[in-house]
Amino acid sequence: MSQRRTTAAQQFYGRWARLYDFLASAAPGLTKLRGRVADQLGLEPGDTVVEMGCGTGANFSHLRERVGSDGTVIGVDFTRGMLERARWRIEREGWDNVHLVQADAAAFEPRKEVDAVLATFVVGMLDDPYTTVGYWLDGISPGGGLALLDAGQSTHPYSWAVNQAFRGLVVASTPGRGKNFEEPPWSVLDERVEEARRALSERAVETNDSEHALGVIRITGGRLAE
Repeated sequence: MSQRRTTAAQQFYGRWARLYDFLASAAPGLTKLRGRVADQLGLEPGDTVVEMGCGTGANFSHLRERVGSDGTVIGVDFTRGMLERARWRIEREGWDNVHLVQADAAAFEPRKEVDAVLATFVVGMLDDPYTTVGYWLDGISPGGGLALLDAGQSTHPYSWAVNQAFRGLVVASTPGRGKNFEEPPWSVLDERVEEARRALSERAVETNDSEHALGVIRITGGRLAE
């Protein structure tokens, strides 16, 4: 992502951090889905997990519950406004094993191999999701897991109305929405999600895919060979 696009995205998401936090925490059914995608990681007490594009930390409670007080949760995001809200959540809960890093999720390199990586509603914003997911997998210990929670257009029968609503949401949540897009942003999103899922399926020894919310929400989890 170019520096100009990165700065625009940081400003956009930073400006809407509080609203995003409310929607991420209060949207009907989303908390349950966050728990489901965390289950795909196969975490155990004492593990270290990195969340790429952690936003305001809506997944932290699910991850910390699974790694326990002896484990470590690392949240990575490039937007200061999002991280400020995440830090507020950490301090409110008194979590001393949840740490934040301001960095680009596509380039972040942990100091050592981790047990799992989580990305929720992130891969659709990556310029090269196939390569980035492969990069994440390179940093996971043998037997570790990676899980993706994403949204895309539904392929279910009679999904026209759902997809129209989804397209409107994508446009509203895309930085630079006042400009003319070279390609429909919902089509770009669909392509990127599929590329990310393909990268995971090619490297994992086992994968699990499921669809929710009339096919708009997808969960994909995979584990590496021991």
